[in-house]
Amino acid sequence: MKSYTEYLWFNTQKKKELVHITPKIEGIVEKSGIKEGFCLVSAMHITAGIIVNDNESGLHKDIWNWLEKLAPEGDYYHHMTGETNGDAHLKRILVHHQVIIPITNGKLDLGPWEEIFYAEFDGQRRKRVVVKVIGE
Repeated sequence: MKSYTEYLWFNTQKKKELVHITPKIEGIVEKSGIKEGFCLVSAMHITAGIIVNDNESGLHKDIWNWLEKLAPEGDYYHHMTGETNGDAHLKRILVHHQVIIPITNGKLDLGPWEEIFYAEFDGQRRKRVVVKVIGE
């Protein structure tokens, strides 16, 4: 078994943003040379996550509306520390911080409409994602 690791860096223009990263992940899998295995994609910051879903603008608006209903911007105990991003931490919990995607015949084995997104909840600063490909 072998592994290959690469990092993606983000500094989003907006505070909250979905960034389509499927092509970048596909390129990393190809570079890895691994034909059968798994690809871990993990946001390495506590106010960002990774989502696998449809690349459709209406759905993206629905996702943001849903997250805002469950973790609205507002006053949180976390803000007593001097921070102002309590909602971003909760949104990250809701979408989770990582995904594992199977690799079959050297390609990501995604469903017909599945795409990978970096979900930023407190952006406009430098953050990273680790991509680890493991297999043979």
